[in-house]
Amino acid sequence: MNRSIASIAAEILSDWKKVNYGAVPYLQAMFSLNTINDRYGYSDAREIVIYFLANSQSWRGDTARRIKAELKAML
Repeated sequence: MNRSIASIAAEILSDWKKVNYGAVPYLQAMFSLNTINDRYGYSDAREIVIYFLANSQSWRGDTARRIKAELKAML
């Protein structure tokens, strides 16, 4: 079973100390999402996760690789 997107966002925030400004709005939106089928305003969760991944290239390390793979698997 997949973790909620909100719990993944919490782990991201605890690991990524200086979040890229481009990823901030998507990370904030992820706190309101449970599954990849949810919506946040006019955007669906898939769109938010895709844009987060596109703006998280500067986040590196083992945790980053693991979480990015987890998010990609949800898509």
